[in-house]
Amino acid sequence: MTKRRALGKGLSALIPDGNGLSRGNETFFQCPIEEIEPNPYQPRQVFDGPELEAMKESVKRDGILTPLLVTKTEQGYQLIAGERRWRAAQNAGLERVPVVVRETTPAESLELALVENIHREDLNPIEEAYAFKRWLEVTEATQEALAERLGMDRSTVTNFLRLLNLPKTIQDDIIRKNLSMGHARVLAGLKDPVEQKEIRDLIMRKGLSVRQVENLVKKKKAPAKSTSRYTEEDTYFKSLADELKRSLGTKVDIKRRRGGKQGTIIISFYSHEELERLLDLLS
Repeated sequence: MTKRRALGKGLSALIPDGNGLSRGNETFFQCPIEEIEPNPYQPRQVFDGPELEAMKESVKRDGILTPLLVTKTEQGYQLIAGERRWRAAQNAGLERVPVVVRETTPAESLELALVENIHREDLNPIEEAYAFKRWLEVTEATQEALAERLGMDRSTVTNFLRLLNLPKTIQDDIIRKNLSMGHARVLAGLKDPVEQKEIRDLIMRKGLSVRQVENLVKKKKAPAKSTSRYTEEDTYFKSLADELKRSLGTKVDIKRRRGGKQGTIIISFYSHEELERLLDLLS
């Protein structure tokens, strides 16, 4: 996937670069850091780790070279872009930071925050998907409009948004980079959360490539060969198993003994926590 042409002209058209921070430059001012609040439309959700620590050390050494972009509020100022710099400045003990004030709507604030992160390509796929979702909600625009503004195919936007339908545990795997965007796209194409989790476990356990997962899913979707021994009674028991699977949220098999009057229900679990959950449901 190619990263996109800019949303508008990007932040460079709105704030001065590091070379513009001179005493004679009146496009920014030094704002008390406690008067600034974070951007509620910030798409980036993860701010910890070595990158923020390195930025803190840079701020201690050189200060803030590029001003933060903020908008005026009744309480003070709200960040539009530059939240990592703001957090690094706080960690470094700075009392004031350079800011540029802009009047923006919520949609513009989200768009500018999205621009900053996308230009640096440092959003994980889940953060990017949430940013797309919020932009669509705030602007009430279409996926086609968003795709055009980002310079990408509409199908790419759709693939990102589908990630938000995945179970939270799988979303966390994507954030932690345990699963690639390719793996995530295949899992998002499955409708059954139980099946998604089964495939995810196989990927983690066997280190399956994206191509291997695609082939595995194709085989699962292939229609089973019919046999003369498959009866209406078999269909009935399969529907019962499917209903139990939906109710319990895990794999269920019903195996009948010869004669069909006795059998076994097999309920699968994949962790101690899931076992406890199933015991609570069954009791």
